[in-house]
Amino acid sequence: MRTGRLGSGPVRAVLIVNPNATSTTPAGRDLLAHALESRVRLTVTHTDHRGHAIEIARDAARDGVDVVIVHGGDGTVNEVVNGVVEQCGAGQPGPAVGVVPGGSANVFARALGISPDPIEATNQLVDLLGDYRRGRQWRRIGLMDCGERWGVFTAGMGVDGDVVAAVEAQRAKGRKVTASRYIRVAVREVLAAARKEPNLTLRLPDHEPISGVHFAFVSNASPWTYANTRPVWTNPDTTFETGLGVFATTSMNIWANLRLARQMNSRKPRLEAKHLIRDDDLPWLEVSSDTPVACQIDGDYIGEREMMRFTAVAGALQVVAPPPKMGR
Repeated sequence: MRTGRLGSGPVRAVLIVNPNATSTTPAGRDLLAHALESRVRLTVTHTDHRGHAIEIARDAARDGVDVVIVHGGDGTVNEVVNGVVEQCGAGQPGPAVGVVPGGSANVFARALGISPDPIEATNQLVDLLGDYRRGRQWRRIGLMDCGERWGVFTAGMGVDGDVVAAVEAQRAKGRKVTASRYIRVAVREVLAAARKEPNLTLRLPDHEPISGVHFAFVSNASPWTYANTRPVWTNPDTTFETGLGVFATTSMNIWANLRLARQMNSRKPRLEAKHLIRDDDLPWLEVSSDTPVACQIDGDYIGEREMMRFTAVAGALQVVAPPPKMGR
């Protein structure tokens, strides 16, 4: 049974490629495969439908491979993580997950300390595999148990889910999802949400239920996302090694939220507002609604829900990544 340290035999790895991811190219994929073949015994598989990466990762874990490497965006990463944990169980021995970014935001990889540039990330991965091959332990990170699936870095109910649903609709029409397009969609959805009555209730450990909530973001890492190269913060002290962070509001006043948005985009964020509910290092939280509302997990729209419970699970997954940085 594997314990997080590689043995003396050849390292077995599966490279899962999403060929439709935003920033993947045939030349880049070939370069990645050739670089990895110098370190591991490699099998390369391309996804061809939604959920395919779950199936491939589950089969790879069942076959006892040492590493599952993802070349794609955050959605593909989420699928791979769900496949590995579904097969092996959270916190149990199983393959480590490595990432070479291939999407538009690549929040998970960047939060792990992986370069957003695929070539630089490939070099990082090769070096890290060499370190582990010489006996270094894999890094372990926490995940979010979202009930129906595992979350890697973020989830949300309310306007957050509406934004993701609208962006996915744009992508389905063949439109490239850029940071500027995402921002335009987000502004439109926020303005629409400002005209709606708040219908969410937030439950936190050792607190009375908080009603009148318009939206809730749940974080397993920071930053929350990126606008091109600039990080956008909601819970700067939330990391893969802590509990969960929550960021919610009880007002959709445009001017108040514009001030909050400026704080979220600040290089040294101080997130303070009368209508802001924010907490860190939570073991769990629950968000419920009077009527079904849009939900997203790791930037993937999952549909409408009336209730979601999020639970922090420490040390749930092994990853090929640099050691965690101390502090923000």
